[in-house]
Amino acid sequence: MKTQITFIAAFILSIFITSAQNKQQEIIIIGTMHTVPKIVKNSYKPMLRFAKKYKPEAIYVESPMANDSISWEYLKDGWSTGYKRFYKLSDSLKKTFDFNEAKFNSLLNKEFVDMNQQDLDYLINSFIYKRDNGNYELYSYIKKYGVQGAKKPTRHEDGDLTYKLALAMNQKLVINVDDQQTNKEYHIGWDKCNKEGVSNGNNKANNVLNKKNYNSAILPAIFRGLGKHTNKRKSLQQLHDMASFSYVVTDTEGCKEGRKYFDERNMRIAKNIAAQVLNSDKQKHMVIIGAAHVIGLEKEFKEKYPNLKVVLMNEY
Repeated sequence: MKTQITFIAAFILSIFITSAQNKQQEIIIIGTMHTVPKIVKNSYKPMLRFAKKYKPEAIYVESPMANDSISWEYLKDGWSTGYKRFYKLSDSLKKTFDFNEAKFNSLLNKEFVDMNQQDLDYLINSFIYKRDNGNYELYSYIKKYGVQGAKKPTRHEDGDLTYKLALAMNQKLVINVDDQQTNKEYHIGWDKCNKEGVSNGNNKANNVLNKKNYNSAILPAIFRGLGKHTNKRKSLQQLHDMASFSYVVTDTEGCKEGRKYFDERNMRIAKNIAAQVLNSDKQKHMVIIGAAHVIGLEKEFKEKYPNLKVVLMNEY
């Protein structure tokens, strides 16, 4: 009898293990508004509630990958003052900071509440040294606001959503997945498309779409529903169309160039995410990224990574 019970228990256990191994890895994509106006400063609260309820095992952020030397070659003198400052700081610290891998890992193994100011300073300097902007920002936030996070809204996706989620889920690292290798070329195409669109109706079409997108968000924003509204498929498609110049009535050289570089950026971001997901044993992954990228990323995942289950925030 004992032998039969042991056999049955082992058989049931093997079924559970096989089921877990065959479970499809899942990616939830949340499209963000980046920085929101003061009048809608609480817009990220409902999004944070959703994210906490989902309980992701990994969080992916729109920050350059530390080893992406092509992106950093552009960003060190590029559009962002913050990235320029960070690169300069990282370049300097690489020459002076005494980085110790064992100490770094030991500190990361501590609970957030057990990290003192010296621990946080060492981790912050380590992330600067490693050129890991996403986690440098995370631990700088923790040092400034503590493990409960900012009491007042920061009005930005990082302070109001990403970092509070990481703290709530006790995740010591966020995963950088952005790619800005051709951002310069994208903006050149944008400028050309804008100049070409003065007389061919393109700019008028863009203004109409932009106004439609803005007006439709007014009522949801008043009732703290801006995040949910932004993540409606219709809203995401409008944002995608504006960012990829898909709204044009007359396709021009500049618009084609801008679209090409926007699509390629989405392709590389999707590749960065998929590489991390497929190399992981985790099941539940959450991507937090500018809303204009969501439709493009979904398309890339469906075409190139069909084994991954990809779900948009509002469709979960």
